Amino acid sequence: MMLFDCDYAAARCVPSPNHGERAGGRNPDIIILHYTGMETADAALDWLCREESQVSCHYFVHEDGRIDQLVSESRRAWHAGRSSWKGETDINSASIGVEIANAGHPGGLPDFPNAQIEAVIELCRDCGKRWSVAPERVLAHSDVAPIRKVDPGEKFPWKRLHEHGVGHWVNPTAISGGRFFQRGDEGQPVAALQSMLSLYGYSTEISGVFSEKTEGDVAAFQRHFRPARVDGIADMSTIDTLHRLLSALSSFSA
Repeated sequence: MMLFDCDYAAARCVPSPNHGERAGGRNPDIIILHYTGMETADAALDWLCREESQVSCHYFVHEDGRIDQLVSESRRAWHAGRSSWKGETDINSASIGVEIANAGHPGGLPDFPNAQIEAVIELCRDCGKRWSVAPERVLAHSDVAPIRKVDPGEKFPWKRLHEHGVGHWVNPTAISGGRFFQRGDEGQPVAALQSMLSLYGYSTEISGVFSEKTEGDVAAFQRHFRPARVDGIADMSTIDTLHRLLSALSSFSA
């Protein structure tokens, strides 16, 4: 495989054969964060660089903070799979994919080491500046592929990234009692919830029926923005956190 000049100065070039042209010459304006979900970083990196895997990413962040670049940012890496955000379905053409070495849910959700998160922050700041990535477009794999994917998981420190200028965040509303919506519920309040999820970017159908898909979208939202309880039930904490995130975007746009 041919070596290439790394886009990120601190990265080592470890080329993967699994990439192609970005559709229509599109520039990336999304950053997707993943965990590897494998027992070791070496095994994950080896798999991402094997042609038969048919998967890859742009960057691979080791536990100690070392960063490898597998695919040039000008190319379409194969990391997001079947996914959608704000109506766009070719997320691979629209994004930079970052794999973070972590055993994830299969390995009991181990903590992300401090050096690794510092490296992720600096990488995202660099990519975000070069490609003008809006904070709200730094996303989890689970955001763009709810139900199908759950990475980088509810222990990923999104608040810490936001404190360093990466990603969109508000402190989640405390969990308490009050009205909630769950699978099987129907009516205008459910449609209003679906509208808010769709407006934020999720591929939620506005049907007024709290379906399995809506439950999955709510769980994906919780996993990113209200990780204290990930159950797919839209309680007042979840709904209020979503409302405040949307309000923060509106205030910023104004």
